[in-house]
Amino acid sequence: MSQSPEKPDESNPQAHVPKAIVSRLSLYLRELQHLVRDGAETTSSTQLGKLLGFTDAQVRKDLAHFGQFGYPGIGYRCAELIEAIRKILNTNRSWRVGLVGVGNLGRALLGYRGFSQQGFEVVAAFDLRRELVGTRIEGIEVFHLDDLPRIAQRRDIRLGIIAVPAEAAQAVADRFVEAGVEGVLNFAPVTLSLPGSVRTVGVDLAIELEQLAFAVANLGKTR
Repeated sequence: MSQSPEKPDESNPQAHVPKAIVSRLSLYLRELQHLVRDGAETTSSTQLGKLLGFTDAQVRKDLAHFGQFGYPGIGYRCAELIEAIRKILNTNRSWRVGLVGVGNLGRALLGYRGFSQQGFEVVAAFDLRRELVGTRIEGIEVFHLDDLPRIAQRRDIRLGIIAVPAEAAQAVADRFVEAGVEGVLNFAPVTLSLPGSVRTVGVDLAIELEQLAFAVANLGKTR
């Protein structure tokens, strides 16, 4: 007779979980998905930690914020833990996304298949250039930015992606807020001012390279 894991504590206030832990959950999810694709049925905190450069204690501590998912003598069942993490991250459902800015970066994002694989569906793109309106890029229809409120409501867009130059990013963010979008992913290298009811995540590629350069430059100092 197989043992059942303890159920996650549903009373746990996830809103207060540190951002770093949520970020690591996404990393655990990716590795678990890779393991399943490779045919693995179970894994352990030691294996997950080794794959990602974390300690097994860190993996167990992170997951413990949401409950106890392991089986004595077995470890984690990959498929079950994937399902649990997706539920925690709220990606066990489909999120409809709108993207503003179909320049080089925007076009690349529209062609990225990883979004749909993780439960995100880009349902509309927006731009100010009239010659692009009515065209399709990577199968996604392009609308004029002025149509954002109407299309957002019609297509139930809850998340927005900003792929415009820095000087235009705040104006686009304001358009998203006016359209009722609840979360914004910002690729422009600028900090946005948004109401507390709208969540934002910034992706500044130059900052990521700066962090990488720092890590590489100081690698030898830690040895």
